[in-house]
Amino acid sequence: MDRLGAVPCGDGTAELRVWAPACERVSVRADGEVALERDGEYLLGRFTGDDYVLVVDGAAWPDPCSRWQPEGVNGRSRVLDTRAFEWGDGDWDGVALDDFVIYELHVGAFSEEGTFDGVIPQLPGLRELGVTAIELMPVATFPGNRGWGYDGLYTSAVHPVYGGPFGLARLVDAAHAQGLALILDVVYNHVGPGDEALRAFGPYFTDQHETFWGDALDYGQRGVREWAIQNAEQWVRDFHVDGLRLDAVHAIFDDSPLHVCAELKQRVRDALVISEMAIDDWRPVDEWGHDAQWADRSHHELHVLLTGEREGYYADYGSLASLAEDLRGRGHDPRRSVICAQNHDQVGNRALGDRLPEDALRVAAAVTLFSPCTPLLFMGEERFEMAPFQFFTDHLDPAIAEATREGRKREFADFASFTGEEVPDPQALETFLRSKLHPGEPDPLYRELLALRRELPRELEIEADEEAKILRLRRGGVTLVADFGNRRVEFSR
Repeated sequence: MDRLGAVPCGDGTAELRVWAPACERVSVRADGEVALERDGEYLLGRFTGDDYVLVVDGAAWPDPCSRWQPEGVNGRSRVLDTRAFEWGDGDWDGVALDDFVIYELHVGAFSEEGTFDGVIPQLPGLRELGVTAIELMPVATFPGNRGWGYDGLYTSAVHPVYGGPFGLARLVDAAHAQGLALILDVVYNHVGPGDEALRAFGPYFTDQHETFWGDALDYGQRGVREWAIQNAEQWVRDFHVDGLRLDAVHAIFDDSPLHVCAELKQRVRDALVISEMAIDDWRPVDEWGHDAQWADRSHHELHVLLTGEREGYYADYGSLASLAEDLRGRGHDPRRSVICAQNHDQVGNRALGDRLPEDALRVAAAVTLFSPCTPLLFMGEERFEMAPFQFFTDHLDPAIAEATREGRKREFADFASFTGEEVPDPQALETFLRSKLHPGEPDPLYRELLALRRELPRELEIEADEEAKILRLRRGGVTLVADFGNRRVEFSR
């Protein structure tokens, strides 16, 4: 299908395609104003100029498929010619899933600069440590300057504060030069505040389903499917990303014969697709053709075994036998399970964003990295970073900002150890600044584990002693003994 949004023609003009099935009149306003012509549910036209808005029945909006919002969600869209990106990765062969060690990071909090360019100088150190892929939390344009990125509104436009589309292209190219794959976290289960900017064009949402974060997208509409799938194709084709991590696919509802998540994988072809899915739901790998999925159960088992916390969603965890089954893959190739000691959710969705204590993290990291599953490290854990990773936002609408504050307090009503007053204000700049990493060197434990991982056979032998709270894992001639009661870990050959 023809691409949605504005596509430069190379002669100073751009071709525009807009899904707007119910609109009477749509025009594009750039150097002048040009009325678009209807072609079924779509409207087509050509215009001159770099910056533009779409005028829908008299009201001006950015393009729902904008590829550049230099002034943010309330600014004009800008035509992006991705042929202007400079690439040096022509001989890049990628990284096989078998060799993946993922390092998840938030662009704004990872460096002092808080930009894509701020990440680049640290890539050699990650590669030398043994990381083989970096995973960026979402970078689509969201309201305000700072946030986790899961409230993106213009999903095809790279957040300008991070460096915009050219900054992302530079980071991908630099990662490939270091032998690192790049995975991008993308969100297709909802959009952030300001969704009236999509509703103005067509029925993007359905009232047949609900999500925790907002109205569910209507993937029974072909135009909505293309809005999401063409976004995925853009990252792979134009930005050379190696894979996508799909956020919370259990909240992507589709009753079509071919689920939108399956069609997405077909369309991005060889690019890696990893899904975040509800525990025990293996549809992504069993039915949709996805390469791997996040396995949160193992994190929860590790966390409860090491901390004793059983409040909230931790209530049903803390079993060594269950953890052992996770590490075996639960009937699936363990490489298709992405496991971690920490990630952005499991740190940032705590009331104070606090990380595991060092002795607990040593055990959790050892088990994670020694296992045959695909491991994910969360930024800073390799040096036992103690700065929190807190939930931060910068909503422009005061009503949404206040609702976010109150919602954050209510979220922890089931956790007796916290009171609403203790939850940091997500809108405060200080909450974001507290989440910045500190400089430091990786701990030798991570170097040893990642070096060992490259040598060991994949076959795993495992014994769980529930009463003693000891887990023994053996791969090849190496045995790891994790003592959860005393928070100790030992290796023997």
